[in-house]
Amino acid sequence: MSSAPVLHAPTFMNTGLPLFSDLAFKVADMSPGTVRFGRKELDLAIVEMPGLASLREEYGASQPLKGAKIMGSLHMTIQTAALIETLTALGADVRWVSCNIFSTQDHAAAATVVGPDGTVDDPQGVPVYAWKGETLEEYWWCTLQALIWPDGSGCNLILDDGGDATMLIHMGHEFEKAGTMPDPSTTDNGELKVVLNLLAEVRKAKGDSFWTEMAKGIRGVSEETTTGVHRLYERQQKGTLLFPGINVNDSVTKSKFDNVYGCRHSLVDAIMRATDTLISGKRALILGFGDVGKGSVDSLRGQYARVAVTEIDPICALQACMMGLDVVKLDDVVADYDIFVTATGNFGIISAAHMLRMKHNAIVCNIGHFDNEIDMAGLEKMAAAGQVEKIEIKPQVHEWRFKNTTHGPNGGGHSIIVLAEGRLVNLGCATGHPSLVMSASFTNQTIAQMELHKAAESYGDNLLAKPDGQTPTVITLPKHLDEKVARLHLQKFGANLTTLSEQQAEYIGVSVAGPFKPEHYRY
Repeated sequence: MSSAPVLHAPTFMNTGLPLFSDLAFKVADMSPGTVRFGRKELDLAIVEMPGLASLREEYGASQPLKGAKIMGSLHMTIQTAALIETLTALGADVRWVSCNIFSTQDHAAAATVVGPDGTVDDPQGVPVYAWKGETLEEYWWCTLQALIWPDGSGCNLILDDGGDATMLIHMGHEFEKAGTMPDPSTTDNGELKVVLNLLAEVRKAKGDSFWTEMAKGIRGVSEETTTGVHRLYERQQKGTLLFPGINVNDSVTKSKFDNVYGCRHSLVDAIMRATDTLISGKRALILGFGDVGKGSVDSLRGQYARVAVTEIDPICALQACMMGLDVVKLDDVVADYDIFVTATGNFGIISAAHMLRMKHNAIVCNIGHFDNEIDMAGLEKMAAAGQVEKIEIKPQVHEWRFKNTTHGPNGGGHSIIVLAEGRLVNLGCATGHPSLVMSASFTNQTIAQMELHKAAESYGDNLLAKPDGQTPTVITLPKHLDEKVARLHLQKFGANLTTLSEQQAEYIGVSVAGPFKPEHYRY
């Protein structure tokens, strides 16, 4: 359900939706029961999110985000709804999309639109354009809608997860600057084809300066995850970054808490909700042993799975050995394992050829950021050629039945079970990380947005608005803010910190109040 549209032709690709719409929001279900469910879960979540609750209490009166126009592209969950309402409580004007076609919790989206003081008939919350099970065309349409305010202006800050909103603006500007637009038919990448179609249709409707003018008004971006951070640093190194960024992912209270402790909770939750399979005793392979891989290993070991990992980094591999894990190559063991979990943030990790060799009914899923760690495009090509059949068991759980293999039942074709179509399994098949973990991540995001709104130009200028200005950079939040985020959560656990004496602090060269570790310290 959504607000009544005022249609402006043309519609975008196969969505049936106007490219530029007057929709105040678009979500799946605005029924009273759905809104009530979302609000009730929000009430429960904020009690488990002491960091966000503390920021509301500390800064609500001073409104440090007044004047900030924040476009958010991050999984539209109950926890994200708490983040959104924290941003608005601090004065921000916010518009939102999910960063994943399967991760939206529809009751969270509805409750966010209605807001804490609104009703179904009189929504007073935040414009949200997100629903679970979007097509790629709908996903990018949603992103465009959230970037444009009702008066036709754009945002001045971005809160991104994976970098899609940031990428779209940069690509749009670069094509306008070059004066050429690639033909969408020249790429075999399905998602890139959609993006190029969107950019081409925007150019046709709005001319050659739409994205450049939008980009001029953006003061900075805070980025949530590894892949998006990599994109920002890559642009910084190439000199193509248009505005400064804050790397939230590498705050310790984000990377460790979200990636390690969040995955430790939510991976087995997703696999069990999706398949009801017994994990104990199964052989599970985690591909990648960074922070996400470490949390994933803990998750499966907690159910007494027999776990091994793959790794390219010798330090991570040595850490795995010290934990009693086998470090193996996928090609050597692909036929022997029951559960495969990609956790690298890279692409092309499990190929269609690998899946041809897997055990009958092996479970394949991804908890890294993108959908291309698992070769879903290769499976779709095989399906189009009649070599494999895709069978929906239930939403986001599919059997892929191979027709030309001989190690399935009675010497016939085998099947594999793919979860969330290769996208984030913990959000596609479950509800993501728990509130307390996300409180740490989202407290970092809120502090980053406050810092950008206060002093983005301290980290470089918008090079379109000020071509001769300082080169924009990507920074992490300073250690004392990382420690502040941790402090805000300790009371929830009943923890009592020891206080250094002046002499003790002097002995180890720190302040009594911290920070207690150097910037290079690895927790």
